[in-house]
Amino acid sequence: MKVAVVGKGGVGKTTVAGSMARIWARGGLRVLAVDADPAAHLHSVLGIARSEMPHPISEELDLIEERTGARPGTSQGPFFKLNPRVEDIPDRYSKLGSDGVSLLVTGTIKAAGSGCFCPENAILRSLLEHIILERGDAVVVDMEAGLEQFGRATCRGVDMLLIVIEPGSRSMETAARMAELSHEMGVKNMSVVANRVRGKEEADAVAELLASHSLKLDYVLPYSEAVAKADMLGISPLDHGDDNEWLSSVRRLSNGMLGSDRI
Repeated sequence: MKVAVVGKGGVGKTTVAGSMARIWARGGLRVLAVDADPAAHLHSVLGIARSEMPHPISEELDLIEERTGARPGTSQGPFFKLNPRVEDIPDRYSKLGSDGVSLLVTGTIKAAGSGCFCPENAILRSLLEHIILERGDAVVVDMEAGLEQFGRATCRGVDMLLIVIEPGSRSMETAARMAELSHEMGVKNMSVVANRVRGKEEADAVAELLASHSLKLDYVLPYSEAVAKADMLGISPLDHGDDNEWLSSVRRLSNGMLGSDRI
């Protein structure tokens, strides 16, 4: 199962992505979590200290030069390998976190149209394609809001695009843009999860607003003081407090992504 998690900044997508990865791992899956968000906070949800988090691949200049034939930021000329060897990178450059989840930090892929056709983009795009299309792990990718950094082949290989929203019109407008772009990029399956929802009345209102954008609300995660406090402390809600309603909801989401009730 390969899931890409997107959403407007601040909606809790990193907490959702990291919690799902750990729940999958607790269920016996070999899980690779990929942090492709420039903010790079996935390590905290996976129980890895910032001082111990993997170095972003986009900043591994020696590696990029070795694999592409060109060093980022130099004037060696315009020629470099467009499909560098990357299959060993996830195992060599990942860090093992809580519950056995491996974390790989990619750094930022510059968006299409930014004018950058560079060695670091070549290696990151090849790496993501390898992870999504070829590796046998269960994969959770914590993305930026946009999909432009994904190549079309990678997008088509994702089993599910999970759009995280919170109650509020701007969050839902972002979800609608993500849904439209995902169709253009060839993503076949998409789910919407509403985070920090306070009760059934608010969930119904969110579902109604999503419907006005031709979107369906698939999962609801309740507002939780324990989760809010964990976020303030920079740790995983799985390691702080005990909110059975929230945990049950995240388990339902995690099982839904797998299409089973195995965990």
